[in-house]
Amino acid sequence: MIDFPTATAVHRRLPKEAFYKHLPLTKALKDKFVSDVERIVVENSLTKENLNLNSDSGIKEILLLSITLKKQEFDGKVIEAIARQNPHKLVFLLMFEDSRQLALYHSKLYRTQWIDASEISLKPQGFSLDEIWEAFVEQIALYDERAEKSASLSVDERLALQEQILKLEKLIARTEAAAWKEQQPKKQFELYTRLRGYKQELEDLKHGES
Repeated sequence: MIDFPTATAVHRRLPKEAFYKHLPLTKALKDKFVSDVERIVVENSLTKENLNLNSDSGIKEILLLSITLKKQEFDGKVIEAIARQNPHKLVFLLMFEDSRQLALYHSKLYRTQWIDASEISLKPQGFSLDEIWEAFVEQIALYDERAEKSASLSVDERLALQEQILKLEKLIARTEAAAWKEQQPKKQFELYTRLRGYKQELEDLKHGES
C-alpha cells in the first residue's frame, strides 16, 4: 500500500493541458498524452511542515501524482519531460485497470514493473525531504536490485552498479545470439571466449564484495 500521513492528502484533479502546455514536447508526444491519459490527480504533497520534520533540506516539496491511463503502453518520455521541468520532486503512480506502476526521475526515468494494485507499496522514510526522496528512489529505482552485496554503497552508487549489470546482461544476450548464428568455427570460438569473460564480469558485479 501507499502509506502517506493524512496531513499530506490533496486529492486534487488537474486538467491535462496544465501538464504539457508550457513544456517543449513534440506534437506527437502531446497528442499521445491527450489520447492515452484519462485523468491526473495530485494525491499527496509532502512538505517539512505537514510531515513535522525537524531537518531542513534542499527539496521543499514532493508530490505524488496518480495518472489513470487509457492503455497500459504509455510512453515514459511524457512523464520524464514533466518531471525534468517541474520545480517539485514528482513521484508518479501510473494506473491501468487493476495494475499499478511507480515512476520517478532521478538523472533518468525509473519505473517499476506493472504489479497488481493490491501489491503496490511506497513509504516515506527519513528525517528530511532529502532523505525521504532518496528512500523513494531506492524503493522505485532499486525495487529489483541485482547486486547482492551493496549495503555499504550510497543509493547513487547502487544505481550506477545496477546500470552496469543491466548493460552487461544485454551485451551477453547479444553475444550469445551472435555466437549461435556464427558459422565459422574461429569466429564462433572468439565469441564464446568473449562471452565467458562477460559472464565472469557479471558474476563479479552481482556477487562481489562492494
